[in-house]
Amino acid sequence: MNSYIANAPGATFTRRKDAGYEWKTVTLLCLGFGLVGIDRFMILPLFPVISKELNLNYQDLGHITGILAIAWGVAALFMGNLSDRIGHRRVIIPAIVVFSLLAGLSGLATGVGSLLIIRALMGLAEGAYTPASIVATIDASKPSRQGLNVGIQQAALPLFGLGIAPILVTQLLKVVEWHWIFAMVSLPGLLVAYLLYRGLRNPDPQVAAAHTATRDASDHKWSDVFRYRNIPLNMIGMLCWLTNLVVLSALLPSYLIDYLHLTLEQMGYVLSAIGFGGTLGTLVMPAVSDRLGRKPVMIVSVLGAGVGLYFLMQAGAEPARLFFSLAATLFFVFSMICLTVGPISAESVPAKLMSTASGVVIGTGEIFGGGIAPVIAGYVAQHYGIQYILHLAAIALVVGLVVALLLKETAPLKRR
Repeated sequence: MNSYIANAPGATFTRRKDAGYEWKTVTLLCLGFGLVGIDRFMILPLFPVISKELNLNYQDLGHITGILAIAWGVAALFMGNLSDRIGHRRVIIPAIVVFSLLAGLSGLATGVGSLLIIRALMGLAEGAYTPASIVATIDASKPSRQGLNVGIQQAALPLFGLGIAPILVTQLLKVVEWHWIFAMVSLPGLLVAYLLYRGLRNPDPQVAAAHTATRDASDHKWSDVFRYRNIPLNMIGMLCWLTNLVVLSALLPSYLIDYLHLTLEQMGYVLSAIGFGGTLGTLVMPAVSDRLGRKPVMIVSVLGAGVGLYFLMQAGAEPARLFFSLAATLFFVFSMICLTVGPISAESVPAKLMSTASGVVIGTGEIFGGGIAPVIAGYVAQHYGIQYILHLAAIALVVGLVVALLLKETAPLKRR
């Protein structure tokens, strides 16, 4: 059977080659990840308002952002392997229900302690959803569309969480209190969970093997993922990419208002560039990598992010320049995140380790890049000046360039 998969990878997709299942599944998993983005990032543009009512400071913001990322990472480390063993359906659906309910509870927080508890629990649920949903997307896709479909699924997080949410919540603040804004996000998540319950399938290892470079559908220990060179490299890479994403998105609202003295609406406009730039990068670059290869696209993305970050540092208090510089930076950052956690990790390992590999990469990146970096950035902002947070992102990109140069190609078309 394995030789058949190796010789005719397109034929193995016949069982699932109805466009209805592929696109319905990608759409629902895309919406689910969009809700993850809203739940995770909507607190950032709300923070200047929340901080006044709950007496929070920059260091508290670093802790609130960091604890969700650390919990996300811990859950991804363990739940990715569980998804490989019991099927992603049994992980994805409960995870959506839990993080949707917890997002609503964020509006009931009365101080930094309750926010930390709620955000930590939310991070556990979202961390469980992420690797399982990526591999479910790959499993539903034709091999030649893996990069495209994972890009579509992953694009929902920046679009909803960092593009639409900053504009939406700053406008909603004019008519409702911030508590009610959190409560509005629970119902859509429950609806998506119900629709996935009705239609999502568990993977067939023999079919899933066609999506990997190994063509291996046999059983493996979870620790075998470290035998494949791209996985340790991707772990370091995710630390770099998430340092850029979380540091910029978590502390940038305060940087724009407190250091550059923009208005609340100007801040929301500039911050939306993260979402729109990230969405385009996630849609365009992984699809391009289906044709040109994963490694060349990663190298170009690291260099592009560096150029965008340089212009962001030079933009000053000009909203238009800030918007386009930030959009360009996150265009390439999200390209690297998507390729790292999705195609490059999943394609590098045997079929029964795909979620495990993605979970290990996401987990280590979230814990160190997403969890520790914002705490360090919060300390730097509090004690030395918030303008210095951009230097942390620049250092991370230098390390990331070395990682990209060492990667092994995994794109199906390039392998053939």
